[in-house]
Amino acid sequence: MSMRNTLLVTLLGTAALGLGGCATETGNARKQPSYEQAAANPLIPTNYAAASALLDLMQGRLALDQPLIVATVVNIDALDSSSTLGRAISEQVSARFTLAGLNMIEMKFRNNVYMARDQGEMMLTRELRDIASSHHAQAVIVGTYAQSSEMVFVNLKVIQPETNFVLAAHDYVLPLDTMTSSMLKSRR
Repeated sequence: MSMRNTLLVTLLGTAALGLGGCATETGNARKQPSYEQAAANPLIPTNYAAASALLDLMQGRLALDQPLIVATVVNIDALDSSSTLGRAISEQVSARFTLAGLNMIEMKFRNNVYMARDQGEMMLTRELRDIASSHHAQAVIVGTYAQSSEMVFVNLKVIQPETNFVLAAHDYVLPLDTMTSSMLKSRR
């Protein structure tokens, strides 16, 4: 084989290996989202909009100098359990209320709240009054989610702790896409 043919075979072989590597890389590798795509993700704006709807319903009924508590959003079929999605919704609702100028009590740093492993701040009805009273909370935000084959239905309520009366409620739906599905899976 001549030097020219050897060089041509070597170049073609290298190109084929390079193309094969590209095909394998793009065929098997999961495409990573960019920062721009992550920033455009609608989960946080959707949860903020739900919290804003509650704020609108509570307009003029919440004192800026009295705190609120947000309980972990729980699975409607198992009220003693939650998920990454439930905990993220709770965090984002709390953040939106904070941005509106309300004082939110951060329950993760309290020793007297029942903390279930991997569940977040769970609030049982009998505990609700005691915790709210000890922190002088004017209201507690609670929530549930229900998963169907295609959607996640979320319900948020503002509850008066002394009476358990519902002061405001808001329902909304999230798609059961790859992201929300992964956030619903149990993490142990």
